[in-house]
Amino acid sequence: MKIPDIIEIAYKVIKAFEKIGIVYHIGGSLASSAFGIPRATLDADIVADIKSEQVSEIEALLKGEFYISTEMIQNAIRYQSSFNLIHLETLFKVDIFILKHRPFDIQAFARRVQKTVSEDISQKLFFATPEDVILHKLEWYKEGGKVSDRQWSDIIGILRVQGSQLDIPYLDQWAQELRVSNLLKQALDEVGLFGKQ
Repeated sequence: MKIPDIIEIAYKVIKAFEKIGIVYHIGGSLASSAFGIPRATLDADIVADIKSEQVSEIEALLKGEFYISTEMIQNAIRYQSSFNLIHLETLFKVDIFILKHRPFDIQAFARRVQKTVSEDISQKLFFATPEDVILHKLEWYKEGGKVSDRQWSDIIGILRVQGSQLDIPYLDQWAQELRVSNLLKQALDEVGLFGKQ
C-alpha cells in the first residue's frame, strides 16, 4: 500500500470544503514548498472561511477518516483562531486557520492562486500567493522570537526561486503594515533582491 503524502491528506479536507462551498487557500510549509524549496512536513496549513452553520456538514464528511471536534471548530470560528484535523490512519495533521477580518488577511485571501501540486491530484488547488506566504512567514518568524531556522529557510527559498517575478512593491507595502519591514529587507538582501531601502 502506498503511504499517502501530506498533500493527499490535505486534499481529502479540501474536497469536503469544496462540497460544502467553503472557500480556502493552502499556506504554510506546503505553500512554501510549492513556490520555493520543497521540504518534508507532517502537517498542512489551510486558511478557510468557515461559518458556524457549516460545522455539522464538515463533521459528517470527515469524521470517518479524521479526529474532529465540533466544539473546537466552533471556538475557532468564534475567536478567529485555528483548529486541527488529525488523519486517523497516518496521524498527519491538517491545521485549519479561520479567515481573520484584518485587511492583510482579507487581501491575501482574495489574491489566492490555483496550482497543480501532484501527479496523483489532477485538480488545481488554491494557494496563497508567494508574496503572501512570505509575509505570513515573516510574521510567524517575528512572533516566534526570530529563532525558527525552518521559517527563515522557507522565506529565503521562495525569494530565491521566485526572484524577479515577485511583486516587491506589494511586499514592501504590507511588510510596513505588518511591522516586518526590517526582516523583509534582511531577507531580500540575503538573496540579492532589493525592496524599499
